[in-house]
Amino acid sequence: MSMNARRVKIDTLKQCMIDLKPNRKENEVYINSDLDVTELVRYIDECKKKRDSYTYFHAFLTTIGKVMHNCPFLNRYIVNRHMYENSEVLLSFAAKVSFDDNAGELMLVVPIEENDNIESISRKTAEMVDKIRNAKEEKAGANSVADVLGKLPNLFRVPILALIGFFGKHGMLPKSMTDNNIYFSSMIISNLGSIGCGAIYHNLADFGTCSSLTTIGEIVNEKRIGDDGTEKLRKVCSFGITIDERIADGFYFARSIQMIEYILQHPEMLEEPTGKKMTV
Repeated sequence: MSMNARRVKIDTLKQCMIDLKPNRKENEVYINSDLDVTELVRYIDECKKKRDSYTYFHAFLTTIGKVMHNCPFLNRYIVNRHMYENSEVLLSFAAKVSFDDNAGELMLVVPIEENDNIESISRKTAEMVDKIRNAKEEKAGANSVADVLGKLPNLFRVPILALIGFFGKHGMLPKSMTDNNIYFSSMIISNLGSIGCGAIYHNLADFGTCSSLTTIGEIVNEKRIGDDGTEKLRKVCSFGITIDERIADGFYFARSIQMIEYILQHPEMLEEPTGKKMTV
């Protein structure tokens, strides 16, 4: 478990469910939705005219961060048959070192604080990616550990990783192995739209504390029937999330998706602090 998390008291029925199906991969729920991002596209285009270097990925990071601050159950995880709730919102992703087929990837974790907005999130995300792609600093945290372990022969690497899995399950890993580790974050986000792909199902991992994984697809044109009954061309993005069903119920998940949809339809909200309470 994470050092920045508190144990959550749960009811007896949920405890029995956890005991019957203790592994995260046994409790995956996949939610897929086609989101109308017409207003978001308009907003990003207007920002670029003002030379704000926001991207759709930055907008989604901000949106998800805002929803997680408003829906703290999404920031929960179950390890060793106990439920915990993170005190921080940490969104993670893997970034290629360069745009080359053989280029490696590094794990990045972006802390989303209550006073953050699209401007600050865009800036710190861009700075992180810029540092790894321009080799401005040495690898650190889990990236550095992976570099060492990945070079070991099977005889040593496999049992060492098994021990790391055991220590991780009991909250005994050093900070060097959890820093910049996507599996020790609130949510992993994969921007598949950047490679012209739609949102896909992606499995969760039992290792670490991450209970959800989101994939964001390519933005495409789609004809939809408007409120006035006429057919209109809209910008649509496929959105998929795999989540551990034990951390909340279906009503909670549905309300969280509704919040994401509302923010994307009112993108000016991205300029507000992510910790600002929503009434949707």
